[in-house]
Amino acid sequence: MRHPRLRSSFLAASAAVLLALLPASASAYPGPGHVTGDVVVHDPTMLRAPDGRYLLYSTHGYLEARTSTDRTAFTRSGNAFASPPSWWSRYSATNDPWAPDISYQGGRYLMYYAVSRFGSNTSAIGLATSPTGLPGSWSDQGIVHASTSSSDYNAIDPDLFVDSDGKWWLAFGSWWSGLKMIRLDPATGKQYAGDTTRHSLAARPTGTKAVEGPTVVKRNGYYYLFASYDTCCNGTGSTYKIKVGRATSPTGPYYDRNGVAMTNNGGTVVMASQGSVIGPGGQDVMPDADGDLLVYHYYDGNDGGTPKLGVNLLNWSGGWPTAY
Repeated sequence: MRHPRLRSSFLAASAAVLLALLPASASAYPGPGHVTGDVVVHDPTMLRAPDGRYLLYSTHGYLEARTSTDRTAFTRSGNAFASPPSWWSRYSATNDPWAPDISYQGGRYLMYYAVSRFGSNTSAIGLATSPTGLPGSWSDQGIVHASTSSSDYNAIDPDLFVDSDGKWWLAFGSWWSGLKMIRLDPATGKQYAGDTTRHSLAARPTGTKAVEGPTVVKRNGYYYLFASYDTCCNGTGSTYKIKVGRATSPTGPYYDRNGVAMTNNGGTVVMASQGSVIGPGGQDVMPDADGDLLVYHYYDGNDGGTPKLGVNLLNWSGGWPTAY
């Protein structure tokens, strides 16, 4: 018979080995935080208004609007637009806008969004402004940037990033040659005439081209690029996941935790499928009183793959974001 202490040590070591062999997806990612009410959303963007209310916009319905007073219970409250601007029909036969990005800049609300047909890179990014951020108050400011069938990129999934030096940048794109960034003019919200460079942020030069939905934030001296990888919009068959890389400049180059460039298939996973939470992506990152929030959609395996709102906090210890 083995000595009890030796036997205990052996069992502990064996348990550690077994845990190490378990799939990382079994426990690597947290479940979404508790939310209630109207939470069937796709590509959510959210901010906290100066009066404390949470404003959430999402894909479909002329940009669906929801509000919350506590970040838990959400109420559907109409659409950003009551009717589609005339230029939408050049890019979408159904006038169905995608992936809005809302922010509050200089006393007014801005919302960038995309208009396109699914699978097409004849696409455009539009801008709307509002004094209140509420549905029905948005004014169309027209096209910010567009791509055509001959472009090697796609002008969708916009994300505004305002740097600490006052420069404005717009990240966007998906599939084809990957994610891009252009500089904007703060006075107009449109492309800056003095710098028309289109920077490459992330790409998958081999294999699938599936990367989209950029989000850029600056934390602790680094710029972080979040993006959605693989495929969305297929219910329980979706393979979306959220990855991140960081850089010392907003235009890159971005590298993942292992030093792999995001322009060469890099990216460290922040959130992926687990149990009934399938294909998380379409993310936004917003600051709140208790920390940064990762706001995203996932497909609910317990509800036939219906897209639902996911909200988690982010921990930045160690220089990389971890959802909890």
